[in-house]
Amino acid sequence: AHPFTTSFHPTDVRVTTRVHEHDLQSCLFSCIHEGGHGLYDQGLDPRYFGTPLGDSVSLGIHESQSRMWENCVGRSRPFWRFFYPMLQQTFHHQLRDLDVEQFYAAINRVKPSLIRVEADELTYNLHIMLRFEIEQDLVEGRTRPEDLPGIWNQKMEEYLGIVPSNDAEGVLQDVHWSFGAFGYFPTYTLGNLYSVQFYEQAKLEIPHLEDEIAAGQLMVLRRWLGQKIHRWGRMFTPDHLAQRVTGKSLDPEPFLSYVERKYGELYKL
Repeated sequence: AHPFTTSFHPTDVRVTTRVHEHDLQSCLFSCIHEGGHGLYDQGLDPRYFGTPLGDSVSLGIHESQSRMWENCVGRSRPFWRFFYPMLQQTFHHQLRDLDVEQFYAAINRVKPSLIRVEADELTYNLHIMLRFEIEQDLVEGRTRPEDLPGIWNQKMEEYLGIVPSNDAEGVLQDVHWSFGAFGYFPTYTLGNLYSVQFYEQAKLEIPHLEDEIAAGQLMVLRRWLGQKIHRWGRMFTPDHLAQRVTGKSLDPEPFLSYVERKYGELYKL
């Protein structure tokens, strides 16, 4: 099952998830991710429903909202300073001997994953690169559909050092190709880059943003996103929107600095 969000109107946004009995992270971060999509859809101006001004600007910007809430917020220390005691109370037996720093390290562990939606921030984009390269070869006729399982497994071993034991863990894990969504996967990497660029700008403009998050005050970030991104619909192109919000076009440097700083501290590099 693949989590997704669907919107019929800014007042009717629905989120799905999936639950693994023995894997809290999968459900938890899927919910936060899809919630980010849902907040964008809810933030569109209902007066312009059915017009370009009532729709999201692009898939890449949409993914920036889900990835920001999932990673910049949902995998951060400030977020769990507030929410971990609640999680610990709910899952007392499983988490009673784990303090918040141990939990923070666990949810940010870097380890190759067979499943894209369960990948950590550092290896996630390798999953996207793999899919993008396969899509290019398919569209340009260099690869046949029947050869995909073998090519997929070969690239997984090359990029991540692991090989799926079956196609459900491999080439069939995503829903995108089954309904013709070719070219979608790069929007996740675009979303990763935009998300950090926007979040770093939010920290500049909102005094003590991470202190607010640590106090459970998430609405301050939501309001900022609503004013800066959501309410504009398709008024601007993604690049124009990024320039309006951050003063520059899409730039990978904030993302690279973010992961170097975060994981350098975690792994003492």
